[in-house]
This record gives sequence, structure tokens and C-alpha cells, in this order.
Amino acid sequence: MTTRRPDSGGEVLAAIDVGTNAVRLEIAMAFADGTLETLHTERDPVRPGEGLFKTGVISKEVAGRLVSTLRRYAVVCKRHGARVRAVATSALREAKNRDEIVRRVKREAGVTLDVVSGREEARLICLGVLAGKPEGQRALCIDIGGGSTEVISALGEQPKELWSVDIGAVRLTELFEVKGEVPRRQLTLMRSFVRELMEESIPHGVGGLPRTALGSSGTIGAVVTHARSEGVGHATLLEVSRTVEALADMDLAKRRKRFDPRRADIVTAGAVILESVMKHLKVQSVTAVDRGLREGVLVDLVRRKKQQAGEVSFADAAIAVGRRFGFGEAHGRQVAKLALTLFDALGPVHKLPAAARPWLEAAALLHDIGHAVNYQRHHKHAFYLISNVDLPGLSDRERLMVATIARFHRRTAPELTHELMAPFTPTERRVVRRCATLLRVADSLDRSHHQPVQQLQLASRGRTVWLKVKSRQSIDLELWDVEHEVGLFREVFGRALVVTGAR
Repeated sequence: MTTRRPDSGGEVLAAIDVGTNAVRLEIAMAFADGTLETLHTERDPVRPGEGLFKTGVISKEVAGRLVSTLRRYAVVCKRHGARVRAVATSALREAKNRDEIVRRVKREAGVTLDVVSGREEARLICLGVLAGKPEGQRALCIDIGGGSTEVISALGEQPKELWSVDIGAVRLTELFEVKGEVPRRQLTLMRSFVRELMEESIPHGVGGLPRTALGSSGTIGAVVTHARSEGVGHATLLEVSRTVEALADMDLAKRRKRFDPRRADIVTAGAVILESVMKHLKVQSVTAVDRGLREGVLVDLVRRKKQQAGEVSFADAAIAVGRRFGFGEAHGRQVAKLALTLFDALGPVHKLPAAARPWLEAAALLHDIGHAVNYQRHHKHAFYLISNVDLPGLSDRERLMVATIARFHRRTAPELTHELMAPFTPTERRVVRRCATLLRVADSLDRSHHQPVQQLQLASRGRTVWLKVKSRQSIDLELWDVEHEVGLFREVFGRALVVTGAR
């Protein structure tokens, strides 16, 4: 890669990865051509998952180490002028006191932690490892973290199947209390335990998978480096199995001579997991790569900015989801078009951030997806379906916001105190409420589902918003229905809404 000076016109981005074993920071320069150049990296063996899998909570001591590290990272990011995304994986996902930790990190370090699901973690890993790969090229990625293992089948850089298995090197080490030599009986039990988890989590006989895999974690890198033959870049299944046996025979002192001391106590468990994944998926060899979650977060940040600038859209992904459930595409597209027109024309009124535009678009496209389950309660079913589908480019929290916006498109008004608003911050609740209000108006303007509205003209004068609706045919039903939303519009935006029709 050609080295460019930090002042050569790019944007500085930062990815923070709060894993189970360590916390990592990567700061990079993103250039207009989409390339990234690393400026700074750090890794701290904070062990956020220490004791978690036995107690269910992150201890005060561990939380203190985490906050201290993130406070320092925040200073470094500020010094570089970086746009930051911080993600937390298995340890925070499972901690009973996760909300308390997230609030403390925000309060004391000024860092917003996005606790991602296993599937979102897998998607980001896939993006980090495979970004830029040719379309149609098959790939299989494996990432063994401290608390979970992610497996991704992909075509090009697009994931086709995402699996997250609740077992990682730290978790397995703590469950079986193995840090030194591992007796044969104990090793057999570990292998059986992991094999059963793989069988429960990943279907048997998954077709079309490559027989070679890419391993993106530090644990896999350590195992492959130890296992592979001299001069070869990959390790075979047989070599990995032999390494499992060899590591089990080593005491901790011997392993620390061969591996990074910060990883020596968990590498045996990591090797057992890698062996199990390879056997389950009939993988013949694995190659370690030095890209993964952090790179995926950085690439995702670049693409999010492009999306917000209008270069790419979530619409295609949302429409693909809708088609899977047989949604009314013409109605969805029309409501999305009208909702975005309202969003763009009423910026000074709704005062929503630009990032909310694609959330409103996705919610508008998919608001009726619940018809696939039941018409009468389709708004509630839409919430459930959107909450659980893959919408590439959205974090779990953003997808939940989209689902909640869609949920409030009919019936119950989007009150800030509604139980579905509980997971969100006060700012996020206001965003959901305002987007849902715009969606309700847009949906009313296609109540007939025949797309009679051709154009909206909006003007805001004083405390009144004037909405003139141009149509190709009668819109009596639409005008009648939108009147039901006038009261909510006034309550949410502090403006009267006056709607007139014209042909």
C-alpha cells in the first residue's frame, strides 16, 4: 500500500472492539477511493469476560479496568479528530449488569458502546475480512473470540449464512478450569462439549461451502502459526488436531515460551474450538488473516457515510426482505417516497439528524411486512419480523429503531413512555417518535394502496405546516385518513397541519 500523509484529504475513523479477552483500538485514514490506511493501533488485555461466565456479571474491578482503558482510547481518538464507533461483543452481551456498564462508560469515558448481537458481529467480521472480494467468489470465515465463535459463509463480500456459537476460548477455559496441562479425560470432555454446541448451532450438511477457511482472530492466528508446516501459510485439520494434543500436554510455563503470554492460558481451548468447527463443516485447511472485526467496523463507517450522502441506500436490502415475505411492494415504495419527501421538506420542523433518513425509509418500505403473519395485528408482527431479519449496514440498535418506527405506523401512538421505547435513550425515543409520526402521515396518503398521490408541496409558516397533495384521481379516502394524524402531528412537532387536495 502506498503511504499517504495524514493531511492528504481523508477522514480519520476509529474502531474500538470490546471483546471478552481484550480491548482493541484501531485508528485509520479513510480516503475518497475507499482505501484505509492505519494510523494507530492499541491492544489491552483487560479481560472484560474475566469471571463472567460463572457469575453472570462484570466485576467492579474489571469494569474499572475497562473504563480506564476506554477513557484513554477516547483521548487518543480526540487527538486524531476521529469519528468513532465502539462495539462490544460476547462479554457485554451476556453480562447481567451490561446496561450499568454501558452507562458508566458513557458517563466516565465519553464513549458510546454499541453492544452488538452475534449475527451483527459476524456480519462485521465478514466485511472486515472480505471487503473488495470479487462477486461470486465463495469464502468461509471463522472467528474465535473469548466468549463466542462466529462462522460466516459468503459470496464475494456479502454474507450468505451467519452463525454465532456461544463458546469461545475464554469461556471454554473457565468452564473446564484448564490453564495448565489438560488430562486426556478432560480433553475428551472438552471436545465432546464443543462438538455438541456446534451441532446444535450450525446445521449439518450445509452445502456449497469451501473446503478452505479464513481465520480472522488472534487465537486462530496463534494456533495456525504453531500447527502449520514450515513455509506453508495454512494448517490442515490433521495439523490442528495434533496441535490440540500437543498443547494439552504443555504446562502454562511451556506455552508462555511459545505464545504471547496474554494468550497462552486460553490457546488450548481455542485450538479445541477450531478443530471442532473444521470437523463439523468438513474444512480441510485454515489460513490465518490479520483482518477482522475492527476492519469491518471501519469499512462499515465508510459505507454509512456514503449512504448518508445518498451514494448508496438501504432500500434495496429492505425491498429484498419485503419480497421474502410477499409484501405489497408498490404500496411500500409509495409510502417510502412520501415519507422521505416529508422528511426532506420539513427539516427545520422535525430537526431530525440525517442518519434518521435511511431508518425512516426502511421502516416505510417494511411497515406492512407483518401481513405475512396476520392482517389484524400486522403492525406488531412487523416489529417482530424487522427486529429479527438481516438488514446489512444497520447495527442491532438501529434495526430495533427501524422496527419500532414501523410498529407505530398504526393504532397506538408513539408515546415516549410506551414500553417499546424503554431500550432507547431520550434522544433515540424522540427520533423514533418523530419518524413514526411522519410515517403515519405518509401511510395515510396511500390508504387506498392505489398510489393516487403524485406530488406533495409543503410550506411552513409560523406555527402551521401547509401540505398540498396533487393526485391523478380522487383522494377522498386519503384526505379523510390523514385528518386522523393531524392531532398527533401538532403534539409531536408543535405545528398545525393543514392538508388540501388538488388534481
